[in-house]
Amino acid sequence: MNNYINSTLTTEHAKDGLYRILSLDGGGAKGFYTLGVLKEIEGMLNCPLYKRFDLIFGTSTGSIIGTLIALGYEIAQIHMLYQKYVPKVMKIRKPHEKTKALAELAHEVFGKATFEDVKTGIGVVTTKWIIERPMIFKGSVEQAHGRKGTFQPGFGVAVADAVQASCSAYPFFDRKIITTATGDTVELVDGGYCANNPTLYAIADALGAMKKKRTDIRVLSVGVGVYPEPKATGMMRLLKKYLLSIQILQKTLEINTQSMEQLRSILFHDIKTIRISDTFEKPEMATDLMEHNLNKLSILHQRGRESFASRENEIRSLII
Repeated sequence: MNNYINSTLTTEHAKDGLYRILSLDGGGAKGFYTLGVLKEIEGMLNCPLYKRFDLIFGTSTGSIIGTLIALGYEIAQIHMLYQKYVPKVMKIRKPHEKTKALAELAHEVFGKATFEDVKTGIGVVTTKWIIERPMIFKGSVEQAHGRKGTFQPGFGVAVADAVQASCSAYPFFDRKIITTATGDTVELVDGGYCANNPTLYAIADALGAMKKKRTDIRVLSVGVGVYPEPKATGMMRLLKKYLLSIQILQKTLEINTQSMEQLRSILFHDIKTIRISDTFEKPEMATDLMEHNLNKLSILHQRGRESFASRENEIRSLII
């Protein structure tokens, strides 16, 4: 599963009593922006991110990145995986074929990994289709808000299946059916439908389950950026219904993201938090969550690195 590169990330940061949270938004292919931000943060810390963040929450593309970090991957490795797999999955239009490609990606990348294998706290956000409630896969009983006596890491579900569920943006992907360790069958869709920005859920774990003091919590919330909508050209004009569906999904997720951030700023304004998700208004930056042009995705990655640079000192003071 994990083919390590030769790491030069050797710094060991001393424990200081602070509880650091990394929250990663959903946004499909736009996760390249997230990886740009995280590459610079990892370089600043000079250590794998799982060693500095006590809790990592992710939704959809953020769940892929967050879970790989929690399993010990470095950002360069995750970036290579995104370059290899994301364009292949996103350019497929038929839901069944897209779902099959996503499943193959998840199982090839995560293999037989379970939530007992993570090296730090983790939260993978999904949405229950039938009862319209969140289902969050976690690795530690310490994160449970109740029913600790029956807690099982990730409900006994493989990491690959949980992450696929978090990324199953219906109707572009089929709904994901999982079976828990207790034998319950649950139908899941993309976590973005309940929390595309999972920061509130992560803070709830820190305060409610982990019993951390508000003054000890530090939150770094990383989005995927905000971009103009791409214009239809050529054959895409013939697929107006498909394009409209993407636009509706995109708008739904963005509204959800902004709503969650507004609530965080009201309810937890006293918890030190940095939100990174810049807005890019130039027409050449037009893109959406189904982007599969690797050149465009590379630009998103570069923009993420630039977003870090514009706030480097602020970020440094938060997490170092």
